[in-house]
Amino acid sequence: MFLVKRNTEFYDLFARSAEYFHQGALIINQVMTDYSRAEEKMKTITELEHAADDINDKIIEKLNHTFITPIDREDIYAIANGLDDGVDFLQGTLQRAIMYRIDTIRPTALQMSQLLIEATVDIAEVFKLLHKLQHNEDKILEYTARISKIESAGDKLYREEVAQLFATVKDPIEIIKWKDILEYLENTLDHCESLADMIRGVVMKYA
Repeated sequence: MFLVKRNTEFYDLFARSAEYFHQGALIINQVMTDYSRAEEKMKTITELEHAADDINDKIIEKLNHTFITPIDREDIYAIANGLDDGVDFLQGTLQRAIMYRIDTIRPTALQMSQLLIEATVDIAEVFKLLHKLQHNEDKILEYTARISKIESAGDKLYREEVAQLFATVKDPIEIIKWKDILEYLENTLDHCESLADMIRGVVMKYA
């Protein structure tokens, strides 16, 4: 058993994992901007997903061998898996975009990918601040509140776009394709809010 050095090791790993989540969001946005790069970006996001898995494994291994942890073990485990799952959501979104061989990117999908960039930037910033939680409480809560607003904006876009699909698109296969892709984008934004909720819970415990 060993103690956490300077109380930052878990936070450093969280920050790296959050950065992978953000990089994944950038990849999705690049594909929604230029679909011709989808196959190339699939390779990149797969490598990113493997890197995120490695970080998650390191966190769990460290958790299993650490006597005193800076926050509850359950919180560390939930946050680690939550960050890793975020990259999985993004990979799933890109897999569907490729599988369906979409012809034209719908503007709302691009808008939602831009919201994902905003949300993951804020998530990455939160994890840079978390190691000094008491000192950074207000800033952390400001970021988490912003993530919730971003998710609400994404939910509104999703509902409006699905209604638009059913109202204007005649091909039912096209509707199914885009509803699935948009749903994955919305689920990823929901996941960002879930991470924000986890962080708020940690703040309430320790600030």
